[in-house]
Amino acid sequence: MDEADRQLLRRYRVQLVSELQVASLWDALLNRELFTPRMIEDIQRAGSGSRHDQARQLIIDLETRGSQALPLFISCLEDTGQNSLASLLRTRSQAAQRDPEAVRPRDLMPVVVGPMGLKPEELRTVKWDPGKLTPVVLGPEELCPATLRPEVLRPEVPRPGDIGSGGIRDVRAQETLMSNVDLAYVMNADPCGYCLIINNVSFCPKSRLQIRTGSNIDCEKLQRRFRLLHFTVEAKCNLSAKQMVQALGELSRRDHGALDCCVVVILSHGCQASHLQFPGAVYGTDGCPVSIERIVNIFNGTSCPSLGGKPKLFFIQACGGEQKDHGFEVVSTYPEDRILGSNTESDAAPFQDDPGHCDQPDAVSSLPTPSDIFVSYSTFPGFVSWRDPKRGSWYIETLDGIFEQWAHSEDLQSLLLRVANAVSEKGIYKQIPGCFNFLRKKLFFKT
Repeated sequence: MDEADRQLLRRYRVQLVSELQVASLWDALLNRELFTPRMIEDIQRAGSGSRHDQARQLIIDLETRGSQALPLFISCLEDTGQNSLASLLRTRSQAAQRDPEAVRPRDLMPVVVGPMGLKPEELRTVKWDPGKLTPVVLGPEELCPATLRPEVLRPEVPRPGDIGSGGIRDVRAQETLMSNVDLAYVMNADPCGYCLIINNVSFCPKSRLQIRTGSNIDCEKLQRRFRLLHFTVEAKCNLSAKQMVQALGELSRRDHGALDCCVVVILSHGCQASHLQFPGAVYGTDGCPVSIERIVNIFNGTSCPSLGGKPKLFFIQACGGEQKDHGFEVVSTYPEDRILGSNTESDAAPFQDDPGHCDQPDAVSSLPTPSDIFVSYSTFPGFVSWRDPKRGSWYIETLDGIFEQWAHSEDLQSLLLRVANAVSEKGIYKQIPGCFNFLRKKLFFKT
């Protein structure tokens, strides 16, 4: 969908959700092929299934349905007698075409943070040194603290920086930490656990998703890496959304009683998705999305009791959305990485001619309070993830290299901090991996 149309829907979302009569729209949406029957069913099940929740999900999902989604939706409104909403969207859309700035979101402005602990009246008497002030851009987490994920309180353990500098004391501290079952997960089984890699490279023509050239390189690296980490590795290629869910379900139903861990890796095109705890979705080869939340939910304590109390790790190489991060100016410590942007591709899932646009939500899955779950994303939610056709994705290439060098001595969180730092320095367009961590202990791989 065109960005101006997308911003228009978001600007009037509250009014649309309040006034939209969805019951009369389903047939019109199907007739104009805006949604498939399965997508309509997912929208109807959204939230509590109320008109309000269905309308909200419909407006969110509409953003993903291609460059003609808005005019087709307006026609559906007219077909069902909802002329006031149709007129509103048509008028505002025409105005936006004449003046794109009218619907463009305002840029966040830097906020200068002064000395901490000073009262407002004291700030007026402080002599400011402009050279020492740090501009801070308030992002979604600062503006919406209620959406922050919960932190699990852990016993105090040595910091990653305190471990692994090479001294005998460091080695002993590391060995003590790894052997303490109160501080670190037990990872003594051999094999340690199952590792399932789903590698979607080619997609059906109707999906308009491009071939993910270079993904087989990622898959080969990961198979080798997790075998070296004592996992039983199984790779499945080019699965539809239904086949993905079936493969994940089959893995969750296995007996993991004698194993210590489970790993799931998804290599595919991705998109944004409505969610409660885990954002994003990945596409099957049929162009249908499977939400990350649904994938994680397959392995919760109810569905997979033999993994209860054991770490379940998910690595997602896919786009989190369509935004391209230009970064900000710094002195590059890796000059050679500045040229990497010329031949890279993104794992965004296009629904129109511009290959950078995607985000098709899946139905919201409810998830019990998660524990022992770790979800690592190749990119920050809302942004694209880059892949080199000849070398594979930035994220997987870096992950493999970091694990090779440091997995014998550092825990999972420390390893992924290294990955995030290395990936963030690549390319002209920028990328920053991130994670949702609900582990209760440190996790050290068996090497």
